[in-house]
Amino acid sequence: MPVAIITGASKGLGRALAEALAARGWDLVLDARTEGVLKETAAAVSAHGTRVEALPGDVTDAGHRAALVATAWKLGGVDLLVHNASALGAEPLVRLEELPLEGLRRALEVNTVAALGLVQEALPLLRASGAGTVVMVSSDAAVEAYETWGGYGASKAALDHLAAVLGAEEPGLRVWAVDPGDMATDLYAAAVPDDDGRRPAPHSVVPAFLRLLDERPVSGRYGAPALLAGRR
Repeated sequence: MPVAIITGASKGLGRALAEALAARGWDLVLDARTEGVLKETAAAVSAHGTRVEALPGDVTDAGHRAALVATAWKLGGVDLLVHNASALGAEPLVRLEELPLEGLRRALEVNTVAALGLVQEALPLLRASGAGTVVMVSSDAAVEAYETWGGYGASKAALDHLAAVLGAEEPGLRVWAVDPGDMATDLYAAAVPDDDGRRPAPHSVVPAFLRLLDERPVSGRYGAPALLAGRR
C-alpha cells in the first residue's frame, strides 16, 4: 500500500484528504496539535480498513517531524507528503502595521520552515518511492494583495517558491503547490470571524487533489478551482 504523511490532518482539508486517500487504500500518518481531535479523526479514517497512525505534535519541532517520517518508514516508506498545517500569524488578521513580529515568525515557521524541514527528513524515502510526491497547500493570498493577509500571504508565497525550487532540484519527484481556493474552515473563521459568507466545504475540493495524483502533471503551482473545472 502507498503511504502518505498529512500535516494539519485533524480537521478541514487535512481530514478530507485523509478520508479520500484511505478510501483509495492508502496507509496514513496523520499530524495535528490537538491530540483528542486527531485521535477521533484517525479512528474515523481507519474505518476504511487502512493503517492509520496519529502523532499529535507541532510541526515546528524537529523531533516531531523525525517521528512522523520514522512512523511512515515502518508502514513502508513515504510516497506522498502533504504539508497542510498552517498558522495565520494573528487571529483575527490585522494590518501589517499591527502585525506582531512574533506572529509573523510563527506563520513562517509553521507554513514555510517546517514544510522544508519535513521534506528534508522525508527526502530519502520520497526518492526511493519511485513515485514520490510533495503537496504544499498554498493560498491565493500568496499571489494576491489582500488587506490584513500580508503575514500569512508572505509565508505562503515563500512556500510556493520553495516548492518551485524543490521541483527543479528533484526532477524525479512531483512537487505541487496547490491553492485550494475558498473553503469553510476553522482557519478562515479565525482569520475573519465577522465574515458570514458561505464557502465550500473542504471535501468539495478534494477531487482536485486526487486529479493531480491520478494524472501526475509536471511539478508546479496549481489551483483547485481550475482543476475542478477541467483545466490546469
